[in-house]
Amino acid sequence: MPSAKVVLDSAFITGPVPRRLFGTFVEHMGRCVYTGIYEPGHSTADDQGLRGDVLALTREIGPTVVRYPGGNFVSNYRWEDGIGPKAERPTRLDLAWHSIETNQFGLHEFDDWVNKVGAEVMMAVNLGTRGMQEACDLLEYTNHAGGTYWSDRRIANGAKEPFSYKLWCLGNEMDGPWQVGHKTAEEYGRLAAETGRAMRQADPDLELVACGSSGSSMPTFGSWESTVLELCYEAVDYISLHAYYQEKDADALTFLASAVNMDNFIEDVIATADAVRARDRHKKRINLSFDEWNVWYIHQFEGDGPQPNSAEWVPYPRLIEDEYNITDAVVVGTFLNSLLRHGDRVRIANQAQLVNVIGLLRTEEGGAAWMQTIAYPFEQMRKLAQGQIIQVVATGDKFDSPTYTDVAYVDTSATYDQASGRAALFVANRSLEESSTLEVELRGLGVTAVLGSSTLHAGERQDRHTTNSLTNQDAVTPRPFDEYTLDSGQFRAELPPLSWTVFEFECPRS
Repeated sequence: MPSAKVVLDSAFITGPVPRRLFGTFVEHMGRCVYTGIYEPGHSTADDQGLRGDVLALTREIGPTVVRYPGGNFVSNYRWEDGIGPKAERPTRLDLAWHSIETNQFGLHEFDDWVNKVGAEVMMAVNLGTRGMQEACDLLEYTNHAGGTYWSDRRIANGAKEPFSYKLWCLGNEMDGPWQVGHKTAEEYGRLAAETGRAMRQADPDLELVACGSSGSSMPTFGSWESTVLELCYEAVDYISLHAYYQEKDADALTFLASAVNMDNFIEDVIATADAVRARDRHKKRINLSFDEWNVWYIHQFEGDGPQPNSAEWVPYPRLIEDEYNITDAVVVGTFLNSLLRHGDRVRIANQAQLVNVIGLLRTEEGGAAWMQTIAYPFEQMRKLAQGQIIQVVATGDKFDSPTYTDVAYVDTSATYDQASGRAALFVANRSLEESSTLEVELRGLGVTAVLGSSTLHAGERQDRHTTNSLTNQDAVTPRPFDEYTLDSGQFRAELPPLSWTVFEFECPRS
């Protein structure tokens, strides 16, 4: 039986939990928008055509920030197409996903939806087929109070008050040859700098994200970040990271160890950004925006980049509607652990995407909406990770996979909120067949009780491939867990095989 020992000490604090770490992503891709969050004919739709069942589930999951409208989609998008009377909006070809874009859902519809969700907006601008002027026009439309061409257009379209978006992405995956308007690092870095400086002249309080590598396996990884930041360091606040993982060739061990790659990716980008800072003598630090991450079974795309296999142009085709199983949920838990452990520098993260397209949620047109297995670790960490990030000190048994070595069976992260008198521990057991013993030494926290605990794992009637589906929407949910003891600051638990387990502790308030 694998075992692990963990020390949680209230004196070992990484920094505050970034609330933007629990973000999601809505892109005009497949059925994420149309029949996902927007379906005027649905029985639960409101007067804006927004699905009430999806709104309710989204509020339950509780994303804190939503990235929009892409993604690859944004690099060929004219934002002006999605404003004004719907009958007058043009229908366009979406080159990114080989689809028809009707533009019936646009900026005002999104703003209405995100306000009902209660999340912050992370707006992306098109630096593929467009540039600095169009980005500034969009900023004027969303953020200027009135008295100018674009702000008055917003008012005429029904929004008297500005949207006041503060967080902006300067393009998307511009390093990728699949991207409409793909650029070299030099081309993109200069454009990002020019655009960022111009946008700040209109609104100096903006927070701007430059495009980093779209994956750590890109041939330009590292050199791309270095060159881009050398050109736009003072004009931006964040550099982005994107990563997707999947189980290949039934190699479950490598899949379960995928967060090792995420850890390395994050630490390499931090090192590169800090090297540029030191070399060019900048005072501020560039933080990280991990604004696309998830499990993605890339079975509908071929070639060097994500090119759809559709032979005809249709609106909102079904694209990468993966059904996630128990194994995927445990892996997603390890990704969340990685992001939280690096929360001192990863200040923003967006699970991609919210609905249908590799989604936390699934829907059927005219029918039901339900949560996928991967939504539960996300929801639990978003709710319980409060206050400060504890720097976990862990030792224990490890395994090797065909790709990774010395991988801990038990993967953890933790937080402590002195104000509320609570601490949380998030634990993944990567062992496929064996329970794992977890021993935790609780120092300086004064833990008096376990307030709650739950686990998500394969039970007697399930295997690791069990999913939530249209016909069985609650097949996989977290269950109460009581296989633990707490005695004088020593905590011990027997973790089920292949499991994601969450503990909340009561601590005395100061």
